[in-house]
Amino acid sequence: MLDGRSCVVPRMFSSSCQTENNWSYMKDYLLDLDIKNGKRPMEIDAEGEPQPRKCTKMLDSCQEVEIARVLFRQQSLQGKDSVVPQMDSEQDNQLDGDSMDSDVQQLLHAEIFLSASDQNQQQHQAGDSSDSGSLLPRMNRDSSIACLSRCSRSDYGSLASLNRSFQNIIRSGELYKWRRLNDIIEHWIYFSCALLEWEAYDPNRQRWMHLPRMASNGCFMFSDKESLAVGTELLVFGRELRSHVIYRYSLLTNSWSSGMRMNFPRCLFGSASLGEIAILAGGCDSEGHILDSAELYNSESQTWETLPNMIKPRKMCSGVFMDGKFYVIGGIGGSDSKLLTCGEEYNLQTRTWTEIPNMSPGRSTRGSEMPATAEAPPLVAVVNDELYAADYADMEVKKYNKDRKVWLTIGRLPERAVSMNGWGLAFRACGDRLIVIGGPRTHGEGFIELNSWVPSEGPPQWRLLARKRSGNFVYNCAVMGC
Repeated sequence: MLDGRSCVVPRMFSSSCQTENNWSYMKDYLLDLDIKNGKRPMEIDAEGEPQPRKCTKMLDSCQEVEIARVLFRQQSLQGKDSVVPQMDSEQDNQLDGDSMDSDVQQLLHAEIFLSASDQNQQQHQAGDSSDSGSLLPRMNRDSSIACLSRCSRSDYGSLASLNRSFQNIIRSGELYKWRRLNDIIEHWIYFSCALLEWEAYDPNRQRWMHLPRMASNGCFMFSDKESLAVGTELLVFGRELRSHVIYRYSLLTNSWSSGMRMNFPRCLFGSASLGEIAILAGGCDSEGHILDSAELYNSESQTWETLPNMIKPRKMCSGVFMDGKFYVIGGIGGSDSKLLTCGEEYNLQTRTWTEIPNMSPGRSTRGSEMPATAEAPPLVAVVNDELYAADYADMEVKKYNKDRKVWLTIGRLPERAVSMNGWGLAFRACGDRLIVIGGPRTHGEGFIELNSWVPSEGPPQWRLLARKRSGNFVYNCAVMGC
C-alpha cells in the first residue's frame, strides 16, 4: 500500500500506540489511504477483527493531521536561524517531496510538529530550556532520527527552528551521517554567476536558494578559483595577495569560514569527491610551478593527507571518481606547457597511480596562435560509473568506452549551452543524470538555464530543469549529495 515505505509509519508511534486513542489515530489514517487507493474500507470490531465499513467520511484524527500539517507549514515559513539558504520568493514552497510517498510525508511532518510542540510546551511549563533526551516524545532516539532522515533536507532549516533538540541533531551533522549510512541522498546544484555570489538549486523541490555572500578581499575576488562539494561542505579555492586560501561553506550552519590550508597549496588542479572524502591532484603552486602532487581531504575530520605523486605533473586538468577509483584527465604539462592526452588512475587500496593513454576527450582545433591555456579543462562527468564529456566546440556529448579506451559521440548538447572556449559552461553529474548549466550570449541582463538528461533512458534528450534571470557565465559549479 505504501510502496515499500510502510516501515516509516510504525516507527512514528511508540509502544503507547497500543492504546485506544493512538490506534484510532493510526487506523483512521490507514483507512483514508485505503479509500484513496480504491480499496474497500475496513473497521475493527471489539475482538480486533477487521469488518467491512460503510462510512467513508474523513474522521477527526485525519483532520487533526491536516491541521498539524498546515501549522507545520506556517511554523516553517516563520522559522528563524535556518540552516537552509534563503529561497527565492518566486518559487513554490510546496511541502511534499519526491523522496517519500506524499501521504506518509504529511503524516510524518504532522507528527514531528505535534511532538515538537508538546515538547516545547512541557519544557516551558517546567521552566527548563535544556534539551530533552528524546527528539520526539512518542519515539526513541534512533526511530526519531530514522524518521527525520526521510524528510527532504530542504525542510531541515525549518525543523531546526522548532526546538533545541532538532537544532542540535541537524547542526551537529549526525542526521546527515545517518542518511549516508542508509543511502538516503539528495543532490543539490551549487553554482556562481557572480564573483562572490553563490546560488543553490534543489531539482527535487524545484527550489532556488541564495547562499550568504562570501566575505573576501578584492584579490581573491578576481583570482582563478576552483570549487568542490564534499560531505556537507562547499570548498572554494583561490588566491589572496601572497598565498592561496580556501573558503568553506557549511550546510550545517549556512555560513562561510576561511583559514583551511592544504599541505601543498595550489590552484588550477583536478578534483572530485566521493562521500565525505575528496582528492585534489596537480595544479600550480604560488610560484607557477606545475605540480605532480596530490592530496586527500576528509570533511569529517577536516584534515589533509598527502598522497603519492602522480606519474606526470599537470595543471588545468579534470578529476572524477569512477568504479571506486580516482582519475585525473588531460591538462597541461611539461616545461613547454603542452596538452596532455593521457589520464592517470589512482587506486585507493594500493595507493598507486597508473597511466592511461588517450583518456582525454580532446579539445577543439585551434590556430597555432592560441595558447593551450586559453581553453577550459576537459568537461567530464561520471554517472553510474560511466564517463561522459561535453565537446563545447562541436556541441556534442561523448561517452568513454572503458574496454576500447576510445571516445564515442552519442548526441548533442543543449542548443543554448554556449561558452568561451569551454569557459562559462558547467557540465556535471547530479545523481543519475547529467546537467548542463549555461545561457545564451546576450548584452546586458540575461538568464541562465539548467538542462538535464538521464543516460539510462536512452540517447541524449535534454530537459529544461529551470531558467532564471542571471548572468550567463558560470564561474564555478559543484554538486553536493547528502
